[in-house]
Amino acid sequence: MEYSVLIAGFGGQGVLLIGDLLAYCGMKEGREVTWMPSYGVEMRGGAVSCTVVLSRERIGAPVVGAADAVIAMSEPALHKFGERLLPRGLLLINSSFIPGVEKMVWREDLEVIPVPAGELAGQSGAERMANLIMLGVFLGHTGLLEPDRVAALVPSFLAPEKQRLVPEINKALACGCTFAASLARA
Repeated sequence: MEYSVLIAGFGGQGVLLIGDLLAYCGMKEGREVTWMPSYGVEMRGGAVSCTVVLSRERIGAPVVGAADAVIAMSEPALHKFGERLLPRGLLLINSSFIPGVEKMVWREDLEVIPVPAGELAGQSGAERMANLIMLGVFLGHTGLLEPDRVAALVPSFLAPEKQRLVPEINKALACGCTFAASLARA
């Protein structure tokens, strides 16, 4: 089974990081993987996105016309990539950056989950990790990869000079998974 995810937002939100981490963990779990980043010429603040495809079989191409899931970190990302979801696709929206989300969703055939990622990051003590909150919600909701296994792979993913971030990253992932579990119970 092939599963495609479009992750998009502004530069500096960690969009490429969570796409890269998802692809890395999929690869370490023996999946076929593609990761294709796309970003503007700006260093920070410009549009950025990436596509991740995970499969148990060979992947024909890294280009995704219609995705199984979209993780939208900004309003422009929501408008640009929300249209590219397959019917019954999953749309995770960072409602901390996109106010009035309920009024923006224009398709009835989507599973939409607004995630107050900024607020959750602050509450969890991982203030700069809204992106990883979103990844945790995605993992917790889809079960695409085992969240505990992803957390265990974080140290081997990060460069040696970034190892100090492992506890904060794993805290954010766990917070996102907890949020996803609370939605399932509701």
